Amino acid sequence: MAEGDENITNASGEEQQGMRKVKLPKKEQNEMFAVVSKLLGANKILAICQDSKERNCRIPGRMKKRIWLREGDLIIIKIWDFQPTKADVVWRYSNTQKHYLANRGYLKGLPI
Repeated sequence: MAEGDENITNASGEEQQGMRKVKLPKKEQNEMFAVVSKLLGANKILAICQDSKERNCRIPGRMKKRIWLREGDLIIIKIWDFQPTKADVVWRYSNTQKHYLANRGYLKGLPI
C-alpha cells in the first residue's frame, strides 16, 4: 500500500482503497505554510513562515481548546491584509501529514 493510502469502508461494509486529502494553503487568500517556533501565551505564537519571515500569529477562538500547538508543528497561517507582520492560524498538520508534504516537496524553505 502506498503512503497516504488507506482502506475505507463504505456504507455496505465493502473495503475500498482511497487517498486521504491533505489541506493545502490558498495563495489567493494570503495563506502559507509556517512552523511554530515559540509559544507566547495568551493564544499567541511566533511562527517562521515559508517566505522566511517570523510573524506573530493568533489562535482564533474556534481553535483554542480543540487544537493544541507545540513548537515544531506545521501549520497554515493567513496573513492579515492591514498588518503583514501578523497572521491567524488556520490549520495544524499531524506528523504523518507533515512527512507526506515534505516528501512531495511542498515544504521547501521551512526549518523542518
